[in-house]
Amino acid sequence: MPLDFTAIDFETANSSSASACSVGLVRVRDGRVVASDGWLIRPPAGHDRFFDINVSIHGITAADVANEPDWTAQLPRLLDFVGGDVLVAHNAGFDMAVLRRACEATDAALPAFRSVCSVQLARKTYNLDSYRLPLVAAAVGFLDFAHHDALADALACAHIAIDAAARAGAQDIVELAMLLGVRVPEHAPLDASLLSPA
Repeated sequence: MPLDFTAIDFETANSSSASACSVGLVRVRDGRVVASDGWLIRPPAGHDRFFDINVSIHGITAADVANEPDWTAQLPRLLDFVGGDVLVAHNAGFDMAVLRRACEATDAALPAFRSVCSVQLARKTYNLDSYRLPLVAAAVGFLDFAHHDALADALACAHIAIDAAARAGAQDIVELAMLLGVRVPEHAPLDASLLSPA
């Protein structure tokens, strides 16, 4: 099996996991970045207030997303990019929660998928004082990227997983996780018909 996966990163408008306001996606095939995409998202209704603290982190405002398609309109594009790939994210618990909660908030269906956390990969691969994304990325030679830009963060995450796999001699992302003793959670699908009231 080749080293194939999609790295993903979300930014959120506020403390709600459903408040996705931007996404970055990076496709890796055979250990190389072959495609990337990223865009702004109008967060789901009820989760669309922009907190000052979030804006200060990523610089995205309510005005920036006011005319963007909403989560429901953009989800097919996201799922089409990912296909059947394992998703890799830095602090994957956060990003997987955003994906799931935004779907729950909009009654959107979500297929089953698997994920790997690059923070966990990094902890088993590098000896660092901190495993924050910029520091781990620097350890693999990925320098001077725009941290908290979703696409830049996804690209940094992809390079971390590629480097960790090379160091471990892993041929695919699941093998890498197994070699390092990192879990590969199976995320159950969301059925839109079950989310909507009868």
